[in-house]
Amino acid sequence: MPIIASNFKTNHTRKSTALFINEVNDYLKEKNISSEVYVFPTATSLDSFDTVSNFTVGTQNAYATASGSYTGEIGTSQLDEFEIKTILIGHSERRHILGESQEEIAKKYEFYKELGYKIIYCIGEPLEVKNQGIEKTLEYIYEQFVGIDTNYENLILAYEPVWAIGTGVTATNDDIKNVHNAIKSKIPKPLLYGGSVKVENVREICQIPNVDGALIGTASWKKEDFIQILENTKDL
Repeated sequence: MPIIASNFKTNHTRKSTALFINEVNDYLKEKNISSEVYVFPTATSLDSFDTVSNFTVGTQNAYATASGSYTGEIGTSQLDEFEIKTILIGHSERRHILGESQEEIAKKYEFYKELGYKIIYCIGEPLEVKNQGIEKTLEYIYEQFVGIDTNYENLILAYEPVWAIGTGVTATNDDIKNVHNAIKSKIPKPLLYGGSVKVENVREICQIPNVDGALIGTASWKKEDFIQILENTKDL
């Protein structure tokens, strides 16, 4: 069964998030879907949700702290209130838009690893690197593992080519296969694909060798679409 994850980014409200999660949970329960499902709401929409065992709510980001003087951030004291134990780390938008360095990312990773969090760790290359060929692409990606313990038991990887996130441009099946095969040969962890995944292509993508599921942005924000994505991949 594939792992299917939705990253809300800066979308949805507390009210609409609760409606989304409750409806998806009802679907999973009613249809007895066994896929591993994750939803990452905004920090203001985190809550204690009563979900089936294979449906997890995580945080898109947090600082490497329990609490403290870090304006605009949240730490484990806020996450603990809602029993959140899953986190996205290394997403390209945090790297390229918000300026997180590999050193900062590795520090955050180590902090949450020591606390036993499930970590979905994101990697991926920009277009100028992709255009230089597969060797340069892999060289760039492997640099994103500096300081990262890839033997961590609660690790899921997500390959997200930066040039395919929110652009409507999807990597070809060969693009995905080549990168996933190379990463999995070095790091045998569950490996998701993310980058313009849609209702229409998610099944095909999840059938590519060494693709263990999908981390989805825009196409997963409507609960009807996310449920259709789960429906399209439930028998894989």
